[in-house]
Amino acid sequence: MLDVLRRIVQEVNGARSLEAALATVVRRVRKAMHTDVCSIYLFDPMRERLVLKDTIGLRTQAIGLVALRLGEGLVGLVAQREETLNLENAPAHPYFRYFKETGEERFSSFLGVPIIHQRRMLGVLVVQQQEKRRYDEGDEAFLITMAAQLAGVLAHAIATGTLNQPTRADGMAMFKGIAASPGVVIGEALAIAPLADLDSVPDLIPTDIEGEIQRLREAIDRVRGEMRRTGERLANRISVQELALFDAYEQMLADTALGQEVEKRILEGQWAPGALADVVRRHVHYLERVDDDYLRERSADVRDLGRRILTHLQEESPRTISTIPPHCILVADEISVAMLGEVPREKLAGLVSISGSSTSHVAILARAMGIPTVLGMVDLPLQRLNDAPVILDGHRGRLFVRPDIELTRQYQEQINEERALTEMLEHEQHLPSVTSDGHTMALMVNTGLTLDAVAQLKPRIAGVGLYRTEMPFMITERFPSEQEQERLYREQLQDFAPLPVTMRTLDIGGDKDLPYFPIHEANPFLGWRGVRVTLDHPEVLIVQLRAMLRASVGYDNLHILLPMITNIDEVDAALRLLERALVELDEEGLIITPPRVGVMLEVPATLYQLDALAARVDFFSVGSNDLTQYLLAVDRNNPRVAELYDACHPAVLAALARLAQEAIQLKVPTSVCGELASDPGGALLLMGMGFEVLSMNAPSLPKVRAAIRRVGLEQTRTLVEETLKLPTPAAVRGHLTMRFDEWGLAHLLPPKDYQR
Repeated sequence: MLDVLRRIVQEVNGARSLEAALATVVRRVRKAMHTDVCSIYLFDPMRERLVLKDTIGLRTQAIGLVALRLGEGLVGLVAQREETLNLENAPAHPYFRYFKETGEERFSSFLGVPIIHQRRMLGVLVVQQQEKRRYDEGDEAFLITMAAQLAGVLAHAIATGTLNQPTRADGMAMFKGIAASPGVVIGEALAIAPLADLDSVPDLIPTDIEGEIQRLREAIDRVRGEMRRTGERLANRISVQELALFDAYEQMLADTALGQEVEKRILEGQWAPGALADVVRRHVHYLERVDDDYLRERSADVRDLGRRILTHLQEESPRTISTIPPHCILVADEISVAMLGEVPREKLAGLVSISGSSTSHVAILARAMGIPTVLGMVDLPLQRLNDAPVILDGHRGRLFVRPDIELTRQYQEQINEERALTEMLEHEQHLPSVTSDGHTMALMVNTGLTLDAVAQLKPRIAGVGLYRTEMPFMITERFPSEQEQERLYREQLQDFAPLPVTMRTLDIGGDKDLPYFPIHEANPFLGWRGVRVTLDHPEVLIVQLRAMLRASVGYDNLHILLPMITNIDEVDAALRLLERALVELDEEGLIITPPRVGVMLEVPATLYQLDALAARVDFFSVGSNDLTQYLLAVDRNNPRVAELYDACHPAVLAALARLAQEAIQLKVPTSVCGELASDPGGALLLMGMGFEVLSMNAPSLPKVRAAIRRVGLEQTRTLVEETLKLPTPAAVRGHLTMRFDEWGLAHLLPPKDYQR
């Protein structure tokens, strides 16, 4: 049955329309379960009805006509209760309702299962049989598994109205992901497919059909030549039977076979890569379904040939810099820093990625550059977005494809208001961040990239609260030398002197890999990361510490921060390495002032070791992002549970409030450098709790400064008392909104939600 399930899902994924996908499901499920009827009902949220969308066994004229309310009939009961219903004599059930159009009075047995995607009921999958039959446990398991497998595909299809087809101008679609960098932009999608990925080739209409055919023929000729040369090289090393495979490859590449079929698709209006992908997928799906073992194995050969041809077709992209739209929203399966470099900054308006995380290098870069970004948008139909008008909402992690006029107008007003607010707040950025009752709140900046505007930024901040040293490590092909690191660190220390610069030691692992030092783990956030890695590789950490200390000579503004601390032994080991580095440099004749050393409080265990930590270090820095993640047991980069990640969760706020009070009692300066500090509401809560320093990305400074300057410290303390009594994150955010309204600061919070 598992093999049957896999084949059905593959067929559905390869379908060219929603109707074709549903037809595949009902046909294949009925055959697999040896039953008389298979039907799919999909839920229409606008009409609040379950509508019969396809069937094998019932009358086809009922498709689209039969509709049931939740709780109406057996299908409505399955949907309402969101649980399986298995009946041997369905007409005898009190909820049974007869629809004359279907002719289902002939059928006695009924098995219905709900189709649910991320807590949302999408429809019901039903099988029926004429004679009385109690579907057994195996039948139930198969249909439940089928519904679970189809849920994601159907959610994708329902949102867009089709599968693997360009989105037409017949309606708006909205997709959700992880908000990685705030802001809103209206523009045009530029979809970049992964190289040689047959399943991610966008559908484009060619402007030069003859040119596309010529490109295809040249690519096939190159692959044919590669196959011939490879066969000749291996002629003396493999058997005659294995060598015959290369002859088979050449035969498949002949004009009368694969190439001719692809050319036909091009003549029908598809560009060469898209036509190739369509033909290869169709052949592969056919071969994977046949009963002959030999032919099934050939499906891998066809896919391999397709990838080889596609590689050559993609060597010359039809898109040039001159054709990139002025308000380009870059959309890709995974966005790399190299991709960002290919799009002129003046044209790049936003970023969207199917994969990626809010703490990835690209996300950090996007926030530093002020580019609205949404990542982890797993349901995104990449192949169908090219050149589509879109709205990107980086505040809430949404992408609207082909938005209607009214939504576009609303978002344009929001953009205009944001622009006006930015211009207004710019006039007070050189003023101190002092509350209305005279309390000074130090604001620092998070860095890790080369800053073009250090001179402009420096007068506005109290220092660098977090310099991410892993960034220079990520953009090289090897561990940078001590001299290379020293130059980078000296530039930061010099540019911001005499302000303090807090340099975090190498923090890799989790979702931050080095290309030359990959870490593959089943659960990376609970694995080998942060100080765990560098203590296991003291040769890396000692070089970094020496480079930091060398760079600090003459400036004495270096603070060192240790990430991912979970126990006291790690702190002691790192301090021993730091002392060793100081001794070595002293022996070399360098006079170095020992830097202040701090630890990141991002693992819940550290909250119960503050006394011991305070005896060893000079300051604490709260990493609220990871602390929230670990307290809530939510991977913030997993789109399925990302909505559960909320720094305004009452448990998180209670932990932070307690931490702040203990740090005050221990007389240890404590800062917060997570995203909570970048939010005006979060910043006021943190100030009211007693934190002394907030560190954030530069684009967040204006709104946070404005909020601090317009309230009093006592008001924020009252706000904390009120907030800590609330039971849910929604209640917390609602209370913050109410207070900001009362204070006349609503314009500093994320703008109005236009979700439909």
